[in-house]
Amino acid sequence: MKIANMYNHLNGYEYMLVHKKQLWEEIESAINSINADDFIKYSKDKAKLGKTLYDQKNINKQFRSILYPLNWKSVTIPYYVTGDIDTAKNVALIRDREEQKQIIEDNGFEAYSTNNQIDFVKDRVAVEVQFGKYFSVAYDLHVKHTFFFLRNDIDVGIEIIPTRKMMLKMDTGVAWFENEVANVIREGRSNPTVPVVIIGIEQD
Repeated sequence: MKIANMYNHLNGYEYMLVHKKQLWEEIESAINSINADDFIKYSKDKAKLGKTLYDQKNINKQFRSILYPLNWKSVTIPYYVTGDIDTAKNVALIRDREEQKQIIEDNGFEAYSTNNQIDFVKDRVAVEVQFGKYFSVAYDLHVKHTFFFLRNDIDVGIEIIPTRKMMLKMDTGVAWFENEVANVIREGRSNPTVPVVIIGIEQD
């Protein structure tokens, strides 16, 4: 596959080239080394029944098989939340999970355990490979990458998604580069608050 297009948000790309050039090269090499034509399936979706499509789940697995040996790791951060808004604001930026729980319970509320997870993290760079439904990219940008950035765990986020050309050969409802970038542009230059590079990929 190849990088067909790219959107640079809050100078995330410049940051990668100056401070994390080796990591950028690892990401680029991983994309270039995958031949999507090796991962084909026959659709069971009513709208595309019997059509030959790219198997996005197995392509995602291929990214893991390439990046994990290079010490990229999946990271899950557990934390506590509560329905009381004032208390939720008080614990939102606290890193220690047990301290979150203690504050919530001391205020007389129940603490609910939850977590955020990123596909790949290495040396303060987070990467999400997203072949899921259209709402998944917004969740990645505004929840996952932002969560890890505000915790000071990462400096930049990378979002890898198919272009429209590639999306048309996947299951229905998959997010695609041109549409997601338009959504980010409409939200204004400072939203999301984390430097991000959105990469649109497609088969050569």
